[in-house]
This record gives sequence, structure tokens and C-alpha cells, in this order.
Amino acid sequence: MPGTRWLDEEEQRTWRAYLRTSQLLQEALERQLQRDSSMPHAYYMILVVLSESPGRTMTMTELSAILQYSVSRLSHAVSRLEEKGWVRRLKRPADRRTTVAELTDEGYAAIVKAAPGHVEEVRRVLFDPLTPGQVRQFREILATILAAFEHRADEVEGPRELDAAQ
Repeated sequence: MPGTRWLDEEEQRTWRAYLRTSQLLQEALERQLQRDSSMPHAYYMILVVLSESPGRTMTMTELSAILQYSVSRLSHAVSRLEEKGWVRRLKRPADRRTTVAELTDEGYAAIVKAAPGHVEEVRRVLFDPLTPGQVRQFREILATILAAFEHRADEVEGPRELDAAQ
């Protein structure tokens, strides 16, 4: 393909190391949460986001955007969390078309119980192998990559009103 900017040897090694590390990290977090809390990492992330939002509620649209989950994936996961009694869906009183996910007291208790083991696993597999300086470098590298994604999204989508209001 003409004009293709192929990865050089160093970039290729870095790319493959990133892919393998990312895969192993996700698998370790998934195993730990399933073993200790009987929940998938995706469910844990939903509970975390709700636990940190005002009133422990958020519209399904906002939750989907924050987690980068498709509407169908989020809906399926929230249905499972409703079955456990950890989340409930409500219609917003002012706008009956909007569905809000609310973390229940039982869901909050589940996240409080799951969090210590999850944080320990994150520490063990991600932060313990690094020096404090490497952690700072890693954060800076990730911030640079995230900023590039956000810049590209703004170019494609234009300014987002939600972001402007914050």
C-alpha cells in the first residue's frame, strides 16, 4: 500500500509489548474479580462509575459514553446487575424518555466489598513493578495519548455541549 507508514523495529516491539501487557492486565483483573467477588470487570466498572456520581445515579446515555460501552452491552450488563439487586433503572421524572441507572445500597455494599481486592490486584500487576518515576512517566504518556484521542474526536464530532457545561 503506497504511503503506508510501517512501524519500524522499535515501534513494532513496543506495540506488541503493549498489546500483550494490556491483554494480561485485563485477564488478571477479570480473574481476580470473578474469583473474589463473582463479578466481571465490566460490571465492576459500572458500579464504580455509579458509586462516584452524584446521588449514585446517571443516565444510561452518560454511563455508556463514560465507559465506552455500546448501548446493547450496557443494557445487558445493567439487566444482570438489576437481577442481583445492585442497580435499578428509573425514568427521570422531568423527562420520562430518559432512563437513569441508580446504584442501590446492595450495589454499593458489593463495590465496597470488591474494591480492596481489585485495588490490590491493580497494584500488584501494574504499579508494583514500576518505580515512582516510571509511574509518573507512564501517566504522562497515557495523558498524551488520551489527549490525541480527544482532539481527534473533537475534529470528527465538533465541540460537545456536555463538555462545555462542565
